[in-house]
Amino acid sequence: QVQLVESGGETIQTGGSLRLSCAVSGRAFTTYSMGWFRQAPGKEREFVAAISWYGASTDYAESVKGRFTISRDSAKNTVFLQMNSLKPEDTAVYYCAASRTNGLLRLRLSRTYDYWGQGTQVAVSS
Repeated sequence: QVQLVESGGETIQTGGSLRLSCAVSGRAFTTYSMGWFRQAPGKEREFVAAISWYGASTDYAESVKGRFTISRDSAKNTVFLQMNSLKPEDTAVYYCAASRTNGLLRLRLSRTYDYWGQGTQVAVSS
């Protein structure tokens, strides 16, 4: 079993920055690709970013490319999402997820993931 716990969400003004963290416990961290998804009120969950097993490859949704950065620290069993230049449309619950798949295209799909965290709320005020 793998447990994921997100943290770092808060209310912030437009243009601000936040760093979300996802602590991973359980089986070998480096054997999982990691992803971030988000879900805004009344909307479906959507892909935000993904990172491969050892962090060699990353992928981003077009809406966050150039503003968000995903990274992982194997020593700390943690994956991060650095979010800059935040906009009101970034308001959502952000979820961390782990997958045994290492293909970036498939990592854009929520059904590819085996484990999910409970989410952390990010609210961007205008």
